[in-house]
Amino acid sequence: MSEKIQATESANHLAVFQESTIRRTWHNDEWWFSVVDVVEALTDSTDAKQYIKKMRSRDPMLDANWGTTCTPLRLEAPDGKLRATNCANTEGLFRLIQSIPSPKAEPFKRWLAQVGYERVKEIENPELASARARDLYQAKGYPQAWIEKRLRSIAIRGELTEEWHQRGVQEGKEYAILTAEIARATFGVTPAEHGKLKALDKLKTGNNLRDHMTDLELIFSMLGEASTTEIAREKDAQGFAENALAAKQGGTIAGDARKALEAKSGKRVVSKANHLALGEVRQVGGAKAIKRRKPE
Repeated sequence: MSEKIQATESANHLAVFQESTIRRTWHNDEWWFSVVDVVEALTDSTDAKQYIKKMRSRDPMLDANWGTTCTPLRLEAPDGKLRATNCANTEGLFRLIQSIPSPKAEPFKRWLAQVGYERVKEIENPELASARARDLYQAKGYPQAWIEKRLRSIAIRGELTEEWHQRGVQEGKEYAILTAEIARATFGVTPAEHGKLKALDKLKTGNNLRDHMTDLELIFSMLGEASTTEIAREKDAQGFAENALAAKQGGTIAGDARKALEAKSGKRVVSKANHLALGEVRQVGGAKAIKRRKPE
């Protein structure tokens, strides 16, 4: 990995180009990056727009799918005005980088190849994915008991989304709606409200709500999603509407259990506590490094 590039696999976020300014904007719940800025960073081209034009002519498949790979979004120009600029999300930029024959892009391509190889191996052996996640959480400094609960929650979430996929729920917006339905019934707040309570900025990388849940929050989250999976299976829920009902019922089971605990303990389960004091893991040249967050 070159000195200008640091990569983090956390949440599939794009690598950070330390010595270059890459404009980005939050769109459809993910970061979109300026294609021109990335091309300039990886090629040192004095005319990135012309470079992109030649790149498209060299790669017919990229050119044919340009409209789906890139989306014009308004970014601040050098003169301070907002102008429509071709942007791509992480997946789109990975595709673009494959078409850049610049020596500066080679370290990034090797990293992508390594990540791709690791993902294939993880599909063949799911235990490898669990081990990788455990290593990352340990490197960040999470307690071991919390890590085990978090890994179990990931597995339960995976079972639920696979069930949704098999039952005709559309990945993306419909998944998000059903997830919010479970969370609302479980905790009495939506994921967005929950994150705000924990002072999480969703625009910052690494602020996955579940990575900031307490042990009890993880446990009730698992109960809500596991219950939803079981109900969907037993009732053979098909399509969005039927699975939305299952989601509400599954979340209600967890919500009732939460309320019962709160009544007996006298303490709320939904907590303001977060893990922002822990380090942010970054992958640099194949070795993990910890960047400690500064107190705010």
